[in-house]
Amino acid sequence: PFMPDTPQRIATDTSQKVGIRFGETIKSYMKRSDLDSSDLTFIPLALAGWLRYLLAVDDNLEPMNVSSDPMLEELGKTLEGIKVGEVDSYKGQLKAILSNPNLFGVDLNEAKLADKVEGMFLELIAGKGAVRETLKKYLA
Repeated sequence: PFMPDTPQRIATDTSQKVGIRFGETIKSYMKRSDLDSSDLTFIPLALAGWLRYLLAVDDNLEPMNVSSDPMLEELGKTLEGIKVGEVDSYKGQLKAILSNPNLFGVDLNEAKLADKVEGMFLELIAGKGAVRETLKKYLA
């Protein structure tokens, strides 16, 4: 109640924001020999959460509206076939998204994060309440 903004507005145009918000940090990790981008947890979780959000199904498995985004149609087509509650419906659809350096500022495979994002995404689509349980797991 104290946030003067809505989650829907914040989520608007997310495809245009993820590269700036997260890609620069990932690139910094990749450039430094003393850091390993595969050690990141919260950025992959945020990316997996955004991709889960794009499925337009809430944590109670009810349809929901997603915020506008210039890539919504394209991303939706790429995610076709994935059904929340049916982990086996995932057949690698994220691979094209996660390897897109225009989206994230870097190919997440090169950053050693694509597998982590995929794994978290699978946790998030496991079924009713999976988002809440996944967040509890990683934020504990």
